[in-house]
Amino acid sequence: MPITDAMPELKRELKFFPVENDNPSTLTPEQIQHFNENGYICPLDVFTDDEISIHREYFNQLMDKVLAEGGNSYSINGWHTRSGGIHDLVTDERISDYVQDLLGVDLICWGTHYFCKLPGEEKQVSWHQDASYWPLSPSKTVTVWLAIDDASVENGAMTVIPKSHLHGQIAFERSTAEEKNVLGQTVISPEEYGSAPVPFEMKAGQLSLHSDLLLHGSEPNTSDRRRCGLTMRFVPPEVKAANNWNQRAIITRGEDTSGHWVHNPRPTNE
Repeated sequence: MPITDAMPELKRELKFFPVENDNPSTLTPEQIQHFNENGYICPLDVFTDDEISIHREYFNQLMDKVLAEGGNSYSINGWHTRSGGIHDLVTDERISDYVQDLLGVDLICWGTHYFCKLPGEEKQVSWHQDASYWPLSPSKTVTVWLAIDDASVENGAMTVIPKSHLHGQIAFERSTAEEKNVLGQTVISPEEYGSAPVPFEMKAGQLSLHSDLLLHGSEPNTSDRRRCGLTMRFVPPEVKAANNWNQRAIITRGEDTSGHWVHNPRPTNE
């Protein structure tokens, strides 16, 4: 299926913009070079075992509420403006320190989503590029993937195709029902666009960073262990959004020098 322009009111610039940072504060120059060449950095330490266990329990409570209301393990999407616990994560200084070295001193989080694979779950996330879903331009979103649980190949760790971010937007097809895809797009023959797949095996409390043009996906969770991760999406102020996607933002560091993004303060109740 050919790529179509889902947002004609915003002319999209879909290409990778290499990071130019000769004096990073937290990442090393080698890590930034790896991001430019391969499209990701993984893993990075951030939360202690005690810290992530507190947030895991917070997530468990959110999930119990969602399931009781008829939702599923992927339903907690975009709750950063209504959930104090998620707001606290996206504004954590240690996360901002990592992201700032890639995007600059002014940071905006516009989206979050828990991807929670239950034990024995048959759903997968087919190969895709994030930028193909989002009405944003230019394509400068960096995703933080925070491991809430330990992630391994056995329980469906996210897997990426290094160097695929250098190809711009890659053609995709609509997913079939047989795929049992959590999302709706599938890139065929992903191995043609980069090097051998790399699974992001991480301990709970670690995170990864990846470009919005990096091909990635994950297999079903065939183990008896849950695999949950929280994605947090960050951009610099020059990125623009269509379809009112600028309304649910949080300025996590610095300021919105563009005036485009609507800042949402920490919610006073859940």
